[in-house]
Amino acid sequence: MFLFAIIIFVIGMDQFSKWLITRSLVMHQSVNVLPGVISFTRISNPGAAFGILQNKMVLLIVTPLLLFSLVFLFRKEIMQYSFPFRFGLALCVGGGVGNLIDRLGNQGHVIDFIDLEFWPFKNFPVFNLADTAIFVGAILVFGALARLEN
Repeated sequence: MFLFAIIIFVIGMDQFSKWLITRSLVMHQSVNVLPGVISFTRISNPGAAFGILQNKMVLLIVTPLLLFSLVFLFRKEIMQYSFPFRFGLALCVGGGVGNLIDRLGNQGHVIDFIDLEFWPFKNFPVFNLADTAIFVGAILVFGALARLEN
């Protein structure tokens, strides 16, 4: 139950944030949130997190579906792993499904809007909450797996 609550929360926050952005900004419009730190800039991204895998539609649709299916099928076994592993996995699945929903409803694109303006992230690609969940989740999963090996 815990895994799916986190997954639903991540999907909900991601979709709500994208809904707000699409109602507040036109494409490529930017608004300063904290000048010199962060802006919200609405863009359309045909790739994955941080602009990678541009136009790899099949991979970008199949991967989150496969990951969600595996988590569902092996949910009892997953509960035996550490909290950081389970939490990270839930973040990855929630972020992946959040972007999948966006991609299916936007002709293969996701809405990105978080634009960092400070060094060393000044020229970093614009991203969204789902990308952040995937990134943080992957760090937690790999960190937990690395601890298992030691």
